[in-house]
Amino acid sequence: MSTNPVAPETGPLPGVSPSTAELARVAAERAAEQLAPPAPVRLADVVPAPERVHPDPAGDFTLPPDAALRVSPAGRDVAEQLAGWLRPPTGFPLPVTDVADPGPDAPLTLTVSAAGGTTGGDAPGGDAALGDEGYRLDVTATGVRLTADTPAGLFHGAQTLRQLLPAAVESATTVAERWTVPGGTIVDRPRFPYRGAMLDVARHFFGVEDVLRMVDHLARYKLNHLHLHLTDDQGWRIAVDSWPRLAEVGGATGVGGGPGGWYTPDDYRRIVAYAARRHVTVVPEIDLPGHTNAALVAYPELAPSKTAPPPYTGTDVGFSYVDPADERTYAFVADVFGEVAALTPGPWLHLGGDEAFKVPAASYRAFVERAQALVAATGKTVVGWHQLAPAEHVDGRVLQWWGTNGDDPETADAVRRGARLILSPGNHAYLDMKYAPDTPIGHDWAGLIDVRRAYDWDPGDHVHGVPAEAVLGVEAPLWTESLTTRAELEFMLFPRLPAVAELGWSPRSTHDWAGFRARLAGHGPRWATAGITFHPAPEIPWPTTATKIPRQPTGPVRPTTLTHQD
Repeated sequence: MSTNPVAPETGPLPGVSPSTAELARVAAERAAEQLAPPAPVRLADVVPAPERVHPDPAGDFTLPPDAALRVSPAGRDVAEQLAGWLRPPTGFPLPVTDVADPGPDAPLTLTVSAAGGTTGGDAPGGDAALGDEGYRLDVTATGVRLTADTPAGLFHGAQTLRQLLPAAVESATTVAERWTVPGGTIVDRPRFPYRGAMLDVARHFFGVEDVLRMVDHLARYKLNHLHLHLTDDQGWRIAVDSWPRLAEVGGATGVGGGPGGWYTPDDYRRIVAYAARRHVTVVPEIDLPGHTNAALVAYPELAPSKTAPPPYTGTDVGFSYVDPADERTYAFVADVFGEVAALTPGPWLHLGGDEAFKVPAASYRAFVERAQALVAATGKTVVGWHQLAPAEHVDGRVLQWWGTNGDDPETADAVRRGARLILSPGNHAYLDMKYAPDTPIGHDWAGLIDVRRAYDWDPGDHVHGVPAEAVLGVEAPLWTESLTTRAELEFMLFPRLPAVAELGWSPRSTHDWAGFRARLAGHGPRWATAGITFHPAPEIPWPTTATKIPRQPTGPVRPTTLTHQD
């Protein structure tokens, strides 16, 4: 990993490597030169951009100290989370009260209606079908009313309401502030059903608290899937009871000789449950038939040579694979898929399939077709990298496309045979790519990705010959060969993650770089207040009067909050 040549003035942060401390310090200093308290929030300042916004300057609402949340029973958990975000900075008690039919007389009202029952057709831009994730937010001088057809929609609306409050709402301690929400109406729903990010925990292991923090970042910007890359050459990160050495032996290493680690079934259940409460679906990936050196160290009988390779702590790819000609391999695959599927309530199971360079084409295709059938046998839907394209189609199959050239006839043919696509173009959505040549961590094989490059593409027409209706959504992968700490993860995520989130959520008609960069600028003070490390990208017009940005905290995440660390 490269390190920043500037020496820290005050030494490294406790418990953080010097390179991470330096990264956090330099990021904070550069941001402090550019950030200032933001102007009052406008109704249209939300990221991702809402479908419809109807401001009413006469309808601004100020939250009173005695405000209470009145909520229909189905929305109780969302109301509790919203109150949990607002209590620390406001100091208000904000009690949550269940009512069968919340009326318009309370300062804060959250309602989950019967599916399809949200009409509001007499209001600006009627919303007869908010769907599974849509919401309606009405702000008047006397109160705020948030309505959705599902708890997921209500949660997304609560995130919007959070953004419409002053940036100090991200404080972990009480702030003297006038808690005003701009007046008007927002009607909003997503463009694509699948919007996600991937965290590679195989190259460098990240513990449960770091993953929970990642979930919070996704939920903040209405991303609804977390793809965990759980296995690779350098480490196997999930315990499998029927093959215990996978974790005990295969999970003991990491890139550069790092300490390794893995998730127990209880760890994984905790991640899944935490994500589900925030309406994020976990997508586990067991990468096969390549990227398997850690598995072969643990179980040499899976290797073509039947001998154990040495543990691998480098970053090369494409050299390892399980034996596609041995029936024991398929027993192994069935056991692993079965156990992981049983721990995963979501519909997806990702089988990888990329960079199996040493496997002959015919053997690769035969392996993939059997592996797809084994996924289907667990009741899950197959997801795989787009190298799976030539294999026979199975019902519901999804290919994750990570190319850098949209001219891909094999993938287009797979779509014609029924596949859907998740778009993760390496030269736009790979968040492990450097921002600029001097970025101290990351890669550049797919090019440099500044915020504009992360934003300026359209998932609906990116791959030639693939119609928009075949695109399930977007995902931003974050590979970790060069990333070792939470601060480094956040530095690469922000400010690019919101750009990809907007592509997945917002209507194509709202896509506008000038408007996006102006809206994104107001989030810098929010991240600073929340203690989130981020890159102060020069292409974003951050407020210009300096304000102090705190150092990145190093303590554990509080699992009951979205933004703050001890």
